[in-house]
Amino acid sequence: MAVRTVRLDDDTEKILDQLVEGTGMSISALLKQGLLALQDQMSPQPQRAAYEIYEELDLGPGDYAVAPSTETSRGVQAAIRRKLGR
Repeated sequence: MAVRTVRLDDDTEKILDQLVEGTGMSISALLKQGLLALQDQMSPQPQRAAYEIYEELDLGPGDYAVAPSTETSRGVQAAIRRKLGR
């Protein structure tokens, strides 16, 4: 375990005191948590391609479509018949 000397300006010292009082954590614990938060913020987030996201959806063949897009009018008629129960 290493010992570090850190110089804080008055405003930062006040913030640190408020955090110690408000959380009940030690100064070392607060500084460690702050460093870990900064590390998480700076680490690159994995970028996924749109295709990878789409691949996970697995809508299946046609999903909820009544008819293929080339036969829209037939699909609309079928949907209306199903809705009206005819």
